[in-house]
Amino acid sequence: VNKHKPWIETSYHGIITENNDTVILDPPLVALDKDAPVPFAGEICAFKIHGQEMPFEAVVLNKTSGEGRLRAKSPIDCELQKEYTFIIQAYDCGSGPAGTNWKKSHKAVVHIQVKDVNEFSPAFKESVYKASVTEGKIYDSILQVEATDEDCSPQYSQICNYEIVTTDVPFAIDRNGNIRNTEKLSYDKQHQYEIMVTAFDCGQKHATEDVLVRVNVKPVCKPGWQDWNKRIEYRPGSGSTPLFPSIHLETCDGPVSSIHSTIELQTSYLGKGCDRETYSERSLQKLCGASSGAIDLLPSPSTTTNWTAGLLMDSNDIIFKFDGKQGAKIPDGIVPKNLTDQFTITLWMKHGPSPGLRAEKETILCNSDKTEMNRHHYALYVHNCRLVFLLRKDFHLADTFRPAEFHWKLDQICDKEWHYYVVNVEFPVVTLYMDGTTYEPYLVTNDWPIHPSHIAMQLTVGACWQGGEVTKPRFAQYFHGSLASLTIWPGKIESQKVISCLQACKEGLDINSLESLGQGIKYHFNPSQSVLVMEGDDIKNINQALRKVSYINSRQFPTAGIRRLKVSSKVQCFGEDVCISIPDIDAYIMVFQANEPKITISGMDHFARPAAQFESERGVTLLPDIRIVSTVTKMEHSVDFKEHDRVNKQLVVEEMLHYLDFCDVLVIGAELDPEQECLELDNRELQGKHLDATNSTAGYSIYGVDSTFSYEQVLRQLRYRNWGTSATADRKFRVKCSELNGRYTSNEFNLEVNILHSSNSNFMDHVNHMIVQPQFLQSVQHPEGSVSAVHSSVVPSVATMVIIICVSVLVLVVTLGVLRLRTARPHGATAHEGAKDSDMDWDDSALTITVNPMEKYEKPHQTEEESEEEDIDDEEEDTTSAESDDSEEDEEEEEVIVQKGDKQNSTRQEQL
Repeated sequence: VNKHKPWIETSYHGIITENNDTVILDPPLVALDKDAPVPFAGEICAFKIHGQEMPFEAVVLNKTSGEGRLRAKSPIDCELQKEYTFIIQAYDCGSGPAGTNWKKSHKAVVHIQVKDVNEFSPAFKESVYKASVTEGKIYDSILQVEATDEDCSPQYSQICNYEIVTTDVPFAIDRNGNIRNTEKLSYDKQHQYEIMVTAFDCGQKHATEDVLVRVNVKPVCKPGWQDWNKRIEYRPGSGSTPLFPSIHLETCDGPVSSIHSTIELQTSYLGKGCDRETYSERSLQKLCGASSGAIDLLPSPSTTTNWTAGLLMDSNDIIFKFDGKQGAKIPDGIVPKNLTDQFTITLWMKHGPSPGLRAEKETILCNSDKTEMNRHHYALYVHNCRLVFLLRKDFHLADTFRPAEFHWKLDQICDKEWHYYVVNVEFPVVTLYMDGTTYEPYLVTNDWPIHPSHIAMQLTVGACWQGGEVTKPRFAQYFHGSLASLTIWPGKIESQKVISCLQACKEGLDINSLESLGQGIKYHFNPSQSVLVMEGDDIKNINQALRKVSYINSRQFPTAGIRRLKVSSKVQCFGEDVCISIPDIDAYIMVFQANEPKITISGMDHFARPAAQFESERGVTLLPDIRIVSTVTKMEHSVDFKEHDRVNKQLVVEEMLHYLDFCDVLVIGAELDPEQECLELDNRELQGKHLDATNSTAGYSIYGVDSTFSYEQVLRQLRYRNWGTSATADRKFRVKCSELNGRYTSNEFNLEVNILHSSNSNFMDHVNHMIVQPQFLQSVQHPEGSVSAVHSSVVPSVATMVIIICVSVLVLVVTLGVLRLRTARPHGATAHEGAKDSDMDWDDSALTITVNPMEKYEKPHQTEEESEEEDIDDEEEDTTSAESDDSEEDEEEEEVIVQKGDKQNSTRQEQL
């Protein structure tokens, strides 16, 4: 009977040499069983190992004695695993040959260490080591080479020694791989040394490949940045241009621990502090997705916005300068009298310290009593370098003590630099955004509401209107500084995204390929990307990072001129604050003038329609085929290799990606009479575009930053209606478009529209019919010397009608020809030739008419209208028989028109 379990030691320690399968255990692997010498029950049949995928197995050498052996199932690699720990148990043979009722011993822990073999040779981390030294100095360490060994044991994996293989060189190396010079080196004697170095591990196995070390000898140097250009050229549209593509820092071998560099792009003297979009504030707000309804309080002076005409102004950027003596009254009706609890004020401001010991309030915006009293209803002003917003509620809106004054104390208010301010009112909370950063007021004072009165209010900019407490109302609390883009949104609150877009700089510093900056480089941009700070502890990485710093200007037509650039650096050494002084870099970027675009408007410039069309519900489309093209003339240089001189060649490139910011369709002559005529445009035509439109009796204005294609689409849908045509014979319009707020303007495209009444409607029906239906026009080529193309109207007809009409009209045509010959004979042969040359009178845009220049001198009294009417007669003779009946009536009307043409001026002739 198998009464007892086998017994083994509780733990074993073993050693195995890598690439060998024998494990030496201490103590030896032996299992004992108290059932011995009973067969089977007292014998040991197996040793079993418990562990996940252990590369070992235990075999029984002698069942009776219980002796076993531990061996590896596969080669053991010390570099993969140095130690193994697992569980082993012994099993007896049970009660009989079948192994039933077997018993197992307790679990024993086996810990095996792998003994390393010196398989691998040392290998250097770099293929080539480079260093530079200054002549005449002894260095403790020029550079350090480092080798590694892949063996697993400390004996064979550690590098115990380095050795210089090259003989007769003035260098030595220690056991840590530090190379030093044993004598002072001379640049004149030798510029560069190349030495070979090997390494030994602690098993005295040397490296299979020696490494090359290059030591450059430099003359005595001065610390500073090298290989940079003072002038950097930037051409518009070139994208991101590197500033210092080859720069590197010379530290003269100082033990540098860190480098701190600041790159500053100085643009404060430009416009509003940097190159920004010069679109009108209204167009820029539309482009940035701002809500509609913004009111520009400082627009460019014009007939409709004349309150800024007396202010000092920089017309390029619409900047108004206030010298403490000027103020502007905003006319009534521009801004709603009672603002709601939600509105936004935005402005650009450049302001310095207030003059005088006791500074007075400097008003930016003020709404006060016009007469009798001096109450301020709301105001925005600067006082002692603090920005203050005043909002007094009316008594009927609030009868309690409410917040009335909000104060912000910021250094930027008096730093003489441009900043963008947004005062966001959501009463009783007022928030200030300056350059996109949020600021809460540091002081809020309460006040009682204003008692109701019937006194009118006066809104002013640059000063506050004092209507009471003085003998004569006048301006007071003048502003000293510059303002631009002062707008107010009644009842609107703008998002942070829109605010950032409105004040964004279009030029700044950039970094090409942030991923390849290198490890250990820290960098930081200021919000406007005009200042870049870089810091690192490795000179090589700093050099590489500075080479990637670039300048970018995303404006299509940037402001030309100089941008100053300054690079200041501080170098710290180990254990010292500042060890060497690095001179600053003073450079500049030269931004070239962009090629100016030429905006050309073309299309049909004259047409006539029956009065019924003008009186219809839809009216008449004014500009059905208008075309707006923006072209740029570039100078292309080519070199003639035969003559070796430079030849200038002009190349005109058509640019279809230009943007416009407004197009005006103006009425020439008397303004539209709203009682009987108007210009119309469906609002759905503006949807999906950055466009808005305003309509008046003076014309139609479409504004917003969008492509020429979008403007064409909208203008082609503009309609003219006239439901009182009896009093109007014609209308003249002028189309003019602008880019960059009037910086580039188009040609003035003039359009003349004739309204045909019943007396001459039949005469023009045929011409208009041919214009409207171009599919019935054919171009016929004639031999040289004759008219190049003659248009004939092809009218489908029934055969029976053609036969009847042809016979009856043939007589009329012959009679008409005889009368024509008699009428033309008194005018002389010259006039007859002139009439033959102009075959037909077409829509001016559809057909180019070439007039004989000698006609003017041969017969100056003949007007253009006479020529046109004769052309129409010739045309009528060429028409098919189906239209011949009308031509006879047209001739009679033509004679009347010719008589009236002598009394009219010759404008038409000059136009053609």
